[in-house]
Parts: sequence; structure tokens; C-alpha cells
Amino acid sequence: MRAARHPGGSGRRRRLPFLLLGACLLALPAPAAQQPVTPQQREQELKQLHQRIRALQERIRRTRGRQSELNRRLQESEQQIGRLARHLRVLKGQLKRQNARLADLEAQARRQQAALGAQRELLARQVRGAYAMGRQEQLKILLNQQDPAVVSRVLTYYDYLNRARAEQMARIRARLQALAETRARIREEQARLARLESEQAGQKQALEQQQQARREVLRQLASQIQGQDARLAQLRRDEKQLQQLLKGLQDALADIPRNLDAQQPFDRARGRLRWPLRGVIRHAFGEPKIGALRWDGVMIEAPEGREVHAVHAGRVAFADWLRGFGLLLIIDHGDGYMTLYGHNQSLFKEVGDWVEAGEPVAAAGSTGGGRESGVYFAIRRHGKPVNPARWCRRTRGRRVG
Repeated sequence: MRAARHPGGSGRRRRLPFLLLGACLLALPAPAAQQPVTPQQREQELKQLHQRIRALQERIRRTRGRQSELNRRLQESEQQIGRLARHLRVLKGQLKRQNARLADLEAQARRQQAALGAQRELLARQVRGAYAMGRQEQLKILLNQQDPAVVSRVLTYYDYLNRARAEQMARIRARLQALAETRARIREEQARLARLESEQAGQKQALEQQQQARREVLRQLASQIQGQDARLAQLRRDEKQLQQLLKGLQDALADIPRNLDAQQPFDRARGRLRWPLRGVIRHAFGEPKIGALRWDGVMIEAPEGREVHAVHAGRVAFADWLRGFGLLLIIDHGDGYMTLYGHNQSLFKEVGDWVEAGEPVAAAGSTGGGRESGVYFAIRRHGKPVNPARWCRRTRGRRVG
């Protein structure tokens, strides 16, 4: 007969390998704690990112070298418009701050003028008080008074009155000096304001000239690309170039640390993202574009110059002109997610810049040959388009923002 098995023997044999595995794992050295990123490492990371993006942009520029002369002129004109519009935005901010400083100085001058008037009135009352005493000089009082106590009180009052008048006159002189200095600063600020306004007028004139040149180039391009087939072929080339750009950006950013750990992951913001600007959706995701092509983003119509905001925190991966999309900004949000903002009038950020959700990154426009002023907004996941309406906040009708 076989010996009877112990009821728990097989269970102990099954547990033994797991116990040995646990002991081995405990014997392994603990992983080293993650070291904080130093400023030098961040600087090296940014330098590496710039090098990769510059190499990618150079490849794009070589492709552009084969484009038509009209497209090259359009690119140069729209890039110049973007620089001028950005400079005008900076000037507008400077003018606003300058006017505020000037208003503060003028309010200060009014306060100083009122204080000076009060000091002068006090001095006048003091002088009238001395006159009311009988217009007697100190020596005459000494000779006429018989009571020494009265003489002492009168002399003390005279000394007090003279000191008070002297102090009051000193305060008036100080007020006059401060008022003169404030008025001098007002004149300086007014001169600076005049220079800024003159510079702004010159920039506006240059911008209008560039816009006129752009309109002429667009007219010539429209006459060159006639018919749906030619337009469709052009759009296919533009989309192919954008796909190549996105693929290149993914490769360039593949092993660069994101530094987005403190931010909410992009995929968790689904349905809660703010739209990039206030406007009206003229072309929704999936709507027919031309022929078999459909919109892979949304076209939001808005006045030229209206601020475009980042919908989520991230890092600028591309900020340049791209045929068919004009001045284009691409923000990398990590985990394969990117947002695209095209047809801008000007760009406020550069490659490598970190942006927060809601931060202004561009101004709406119609660059890239667009006919409507606004922004082309798209979301890509690993290069593939997704519907922005499913990621941004719900709206009533087509009005967003």
C-alpha cells in the first residue's frame, strides 16, 4: 500500500517557488531614487530639442525650394505680416502701460497741487494771526509791558509763530520742488508716448503695405490654380507635407523628457478642454472639403487679430509657416497628443516654449491662402486626427469659446 499523503504537503510544495521568488526579489538592490532635473540638464534638453526641430525645418525648407515662386512670395509676405502684427501687439501693450503711468503721474500732480494749496492757506492764516496781535514788534512790547510774566508769554508766542511760519515755508518749498519734478516726468512720459504712437503708426502703414502685397499674390495664385482637380491636388500635397511634419516631430520628440508630470494628462481632459478662441465653426470635423477630402480639424471663424489660446499645457514643437496652413503652431502635450493652430496672423511663441492652458499663443488670421479669418484647430493622437468637438466643452450650435 502507498503511504498516505499529508493533506497540506502539495500546498506547501506549490508555495515554495513563490517564497523563493519573493526572497530573491527582496535580495535585489532597491532602485535608485529619481534625481531632480538640474538647470544645466534642462538647458541641454532644450538645446537638443532646438537642434532636432531646426533639422526638421531645414528639410521642410528644402522641400519648399521646389515650390512655385508665388508660394515663396506668399510665405515671405505672410511671415513679414506676422512679425509686424506681433510687434504691433507689443507696442499696444507698451502704449497701454505708458498711458497708465501718465495717468498716475497726473493724479500725483493733482494731489501735490492740492496739498500745496492747503499749505499756502495755512501760512496765510498764520500771517493773519500775527497781524491781529496788534502789529507790535518784540522790542516795543518789551518796553511797554510792566509785568514780566506777560512779556515772557508774548515772546514765547512770537518765537512759536516765527518757527511755525519758517517750517511752513520750508514745506511749501519742498512741495513746489516735488511738483516741478512730477511735471518734468510727465513731460518725459508724454514725449515717450508720442514716440511710441509714431512707431505704431509706421508699423501699421508697413503692415497695410504687406497686406496689399499679399492680396496681389493671392490673386495671382487663384488665377494659377483653376478648377477642382488642381485645387484637390494642391490640398493633397499640403496634407502630405503636414503628415510628414507631424511624423518628423514625433521622431524628434521621442526621447526628450516631457516634464509634464505635474500637469493633468491630456487624455483625462477629454470633454473639458476650452476652445482655443471665441468664434463660429464654419467647417466641422468630417465635413466635405473638396472632392473626397474631408476636414480633419475644425475651422473657427473669428476676427483677425483675436487671441488664440492653448487648450492644454504643453511644449511648442513647431512655430513656422507651412504651405496650406500659413503660420502654424503645434503644441506637444505628451503621450502622443498634439494640438494644431493654423492660419494665424502672428505667432507669440517659439519652439521649446512651455505654455499653460489658456495662455495666448497666437493671433487669428488667414495666412496660408485662407479666405476666412480665424484659426484651423486640430487634435492629433499619434499623428491621427480626432474630432475636437469630442474633446472640447459642449456648445450650443456652432458658436464656441
